[in-house]
Amino acid sequence: MNVADGVVGVLLAGGRSSRMGGGDKCLRPLGGEPILTRIIGCLRPQVSDIVINANGDASRFAPFALPVVPDSIAGFSGPLAGVHAGLEWVRANRPDVGHAVTVATDTPFFPADLVRRFLAEARDGSTFLVARSEAGTHPVIGLWPVELAATLKVSLDQGHRKVSAWVKDHGAVEVPFPPVEINGSLIDPFFNINKPEDLAAAEALLKASAP
Repeated sequence: MNVADGVVGVLLAGGRSSRMGGGDKCLRPLGGEPILTRIIGCLRPQVSDIVINANGDASRFAPFALPVVPDSIAGFSGPLAGVHAGLEWVRANRPDVGHAVTVATDTPFFPADLVRRFLAEARDGSTFLVARSEAGTHPVIGLWPVELAATLKVSLDQGHRKVSAWVKDHGAVEVPFPPVEINGSLIDPFFNINKPEDLAAAEALLKASAP
């Protein structure tokens, strides 16, 4: 399978960012550009299309010139609702594509070969995959069959919200990813920015690796 033809990227930006003081943490600067710019740049070569899942005024993402897809489930339902929205977008707009890869928009160092690794694992069996690193499982980083959209909608309507439990209950296979090296420091490839100190740590890593 040609990666660029076979997978749509869904960027999950629907979180409330309460630990960052609110707002869209993916729009905060990191290394002189929004975190989201860095994430799009890494994901774009790996997929055929990219959509952003976010709620509220979509115009704040206008500079990125990407479709913005809100949750279709009423209320704040978390990342599962974002995944569902992304899968529904793929089904409606790219009916020839069978899978979407989801990436959290607070993980600026995720692997440049994320999709390739997922597809290599998919050739050996399951095509519902989630990432795992030494720090544990990362259920919002995954390869999702588009056909799961209907099942996911039923679960959301029934009140299911915990993504880790949902992927486990529905047979997702974990794919291991090794640490990534930045300027001699090995870090989790899915290091995520939740708090101001996380953003400061990411900034320090990038400054240390600057020439």
